[in-house]
Amino acid sequence: MELERLTYLGVLLFIFLGSAWLEIALRTRVLRRWKRLLLALAIPFTLFVIWDVWAIATGHWSFDPDRTVGVELFGVIPVEELIFFVVVPLASILSLEAVRSVKGWPLGDEAPTEVQGGDAR
Repeated sequence: MELERLTYLGVLLFIFLGSAWLEIALRTRVLRRWKRLLLALAIPFTLFVIWDVWAIATGHWSFDPDRTVGVELFGVIPVEELIFFVVVPLASILSLEAVRSVKGWPLGDEAPTEVQGGDAR
């Protein structure tokens, strides 16, 4: 296989490695909460796959076959694009959780950690 065919996968690998270390170094626990992660990824993944199929079918965009491995879903979406729809949101979530970990910011359904004057904050 020619190296050019691995271009998209290479970009995805760098995106993943650029944020995956945060899971270990800052103990973000994103992967440990896999049900929550799957829920966060499922709807955008589905919507983007539908959008991609439509956009490719109508000629709005395409993928260079010389830069992908040649495996396609529905005969139109390169497997790398599906991986993109997981890797990029995962990198975003890991980055958000890393900032929260360093800053100590609560978010969403997190239990309050500090009580001052009888008020949970």
